[in-house]
Amino acid sequence: MRVLIVEDERVLADTIAEGLREEAIAVDVVYDGDDALERASYTDYDVVVLDRDLPTVHGDDVCRELAGRHPGRILMLTAAGDVDERVDGLMLGADDYLPKPFVFHELVARVRALARRSGRAVPPVLERAGIRLDPHRRTVARDGRALRLTRKEFSVLEELLRADGGVVSAEALLDRAWDEHIDPFSNIVRVTMATLRKKLGEPPVIETVTGSGYRLEAR
Repeated sequence: MRVLIVEDERVLADTIAEGLREEAIAVDVVYDGDDALERASYTDYDVVVLDRDLPTVHGDDVCRELAGRHPGRILMLTAAGDVDERVDGLMLGADDYLPKPFVFHELVARVRALARRSGRAVPPVLERAGIRLDPHRRTVARDGRALRLTRKEFSVLEELLRADGGVVSAEALLDRAWDEHIDPFSNIVRVTMATLRKKLGEPPVIETVTGSGYRLEAR
């Protein structure tokens, strides 16, 4: 899952981003409406968490623009939480509305719910090659043996399972499991893949496709 936070209160924006990253969600952050529209023009976010009162381009205008052309879902945030304000936000094209102040766990739940609606339908539990991964409960096992994975190892394995045997490039893994702060020339994918393979054990199940990426074998 990849999320864009659009919030001009920098401390709040960075706090939300840090909390979502703790939930193994890749997050980018911008602080005004103009940057939000630019970022969304070249990245397909699953969810955009959008403050309504933004500088440069108002949140209402950002919402209208994104609702018309962006495939992701929009969760609008605002300090004004009365019914009329919520209705206005939804009429602009927002998919959900959360008034400030909010409880962080509710924000996470709403982001995850919107992300499920934005993507293709997938089984609630992913299974292949004896691996069983539950994205909701954050659990994974191979042949009944529970595995303890880091957040990034879990995210990488989830992407491989979702590909259903298809090849996933290192660039795609960087885009989906990490965020914009990662160095595109980093060897972090290779290192994470090595530790993941070790934890999955024998026989090897992750295949390296030279020049293309990685895939999860069916055995």
